[in-house]
Amino acid sequence: MKIFILGAGRMGSWLTEELCHDHEVAIYDTDPKKLKYFFNVKRFLDVNEVKAFKPDMFINCVSLQATEKVFDQVIPLLPKGCILSDIASVKNGLAGYYKKTGMRFVSTHPMFGPTFGNVRNLSSESAIIISESDADGKKFFHDLYNALKLNLYEYSFDEHDSVIAYSLSTPFASTLVFAACMKKIDVPGTTFKKHMEIAKGLLSEDDYLLSEILFNPYTLRQIESINSQLSYLTHIIKDRDTDEMTKFLHKLRENIK
Repeated sequence: MKIFILGAGRMGSWLTEELCHDHEVAIYDTDPKKLKYFFNVKRFLDVNEVKAFKPDMFINCVSLQATEKVFDQVIPLLPKGCILSDIASVKNGLAGYYKKTGMRFVSTHPMFGPTFGNVRNLSSESAIIISESDADGKKFFHDLYNALKLNLYEYSFDEHDSVIAYSLSTPFASTLVFAACMKKIDVPGTTFKKHMEIAKGLLSEDDYLLSEILFNPYTLRQIESINSQLSYLTHIIKDRDTDEMTKFLHKLRENIK
């Protein structure tokens, strides 16, 4: 298959490296310096070169805020039968956009990032494929993700964003609150160090990526739940209520079984 990838960020580069062994892959990024280390890949210096390449699939790997803009720019350069694809962390609005294009599409979300995920061993990581996607596109990514031993899930566009609010927005928000409370002191505790490593990893991500996750329409509900539980815990601590704390901790242990 001939595949055109736009965006040589972390995930775009990872996909390029995974796909170039079995497919004819071309990549473009507005920063040509990002392309210099790829091998067995066509490196475009002008996006218009895709017109002569005639890809079977176009994978859009830019940030969510630029996704539709890039599709609008590239679609006129693509052959009619080309399958559109994205790996956006939040799918809000994409269902309507794809319908408007009238083109085949496949939307997926690798549920890991190079910051936290071990891209050389993905057996403990997951990926989501959007159920409304084109059958051929779904098969392509099913085959790719299965070969990488990823745990696969299929959700609708709406279900995806609901799941992401739970699985990403909640830990992201909790970690950001942890980082917001930091002081410039040395704390030797093991638990603290683990939390600090997570916070540093998260904050090394692109601002737009973090914003995309947190601006998910379902995130606010998760934030409200966090606030509610913090208020409850604050009440227990203020009253030094041992019995209530025991009940609370028992509930938490049940939650994470």
